[in-house]
Amino acid sequence: EDVPARCQSEIKNIIETAYQANLVGQLEERTRSQPRTMIFFKWYGYNVDTSISVPAYCRKFKYVKTIGVSVFRKRESTGRHFGPLRATLRVLYNINDMTDDSAFIRVGELEHHWRRNKLFIFDDTLLHQSFNGADETRYCLFVDVIRPTLFNHLLSLVVTGIRFCMASVNYVF
Repeated sequence: EDVPARCQSEIKNIIETAYQANLVGQLEERTRSQPRTMIFFKWYGYNVDTSISVPAYCRKFKYVKTIGVSVFRKRESTGRHFGPLRATLRVLYNINDMTDDSAFIRVGELEHHWRRNKLFIFDDTLLHQSFNGADETRYCLFVDVIRPTLFNHLLSLVVTGIRFCMASVNYVF
C-alpha cells in the first residue's frame, strides 16, 4: 500500500503475466542444468533479448524499470550483497509455492520467508542475502520500481542515465 496505485497496478500486471505465460514452466525447461540463474526481460527500462518469451514485459512502464527472475535450485544461496541504485525499490515476488521456511531473504536482521508471504519490497541498497535451503526450486520475480516521490520523472531520467553508463557492464548484474 506504500506505493502509488498506478505502480501497484504495474506490479500486479507483471505478477499476473508470470502465471499467464507459465513462466515457471518456461524457466524449468531452460534452466534445468544450472544451480542458480538470473533471467532479465527489462534492465533499467531497456528490453533485453532472452530465450524466454513474455511479450507483455516488453511494453513501456511508467514505474517499473527492471524485470527479471531469479531461479535457485535446492540448497543454493547468494553471498551478502547490495544494489547500486537508490532511485528504485526492489520488489520480489516468489512465483511458486514454497513448502517450508528454509527459502528466504535476509535484509539486515529481518528474514522474509517465501512460504509465509510471496511479496517483499525493500531498499536494495541495504545489505541482503537470499537463501534456498529447501529441496525444491525457488522462482522469484525481481522487479525494480521508481521510488515513490514527487519527482518520478527526474528519478526515471536518473535510471535511464545509469542504464547508459552501465550498458557495457550489465553482464555483471
